[in-house]
Amino acid sequence: MSTTTVTFRVSGMHCGSCSLLIDDVLEDLPGVHSTTTSVKAGRSVVELDLTRSSTDDVIAAIAEAGYRAEPHC
Repeated sequence: MSTTTVTFRVSGMHCGSCSLLIDDVLEDLPGVHSTTTSVKAGRSVVELDLTRSSTDDVIAAIAEAGYRAEPHC
């Protein structure tokens, strides 16, 4: 099992509950080992096994929760 840390820029968050919701949604994805989302920084840092879920899966999960995300370069 190989994990990669991927950072996503997330917009649409307004409070701590928003970041908790995103973390909860992402932790349900296969291959996500940890996630830390910060409203203040506007980003989510995800430790991810890319053989089980892709960055597109993460973006789609965040979108389903009502927020916009894109990989942070």
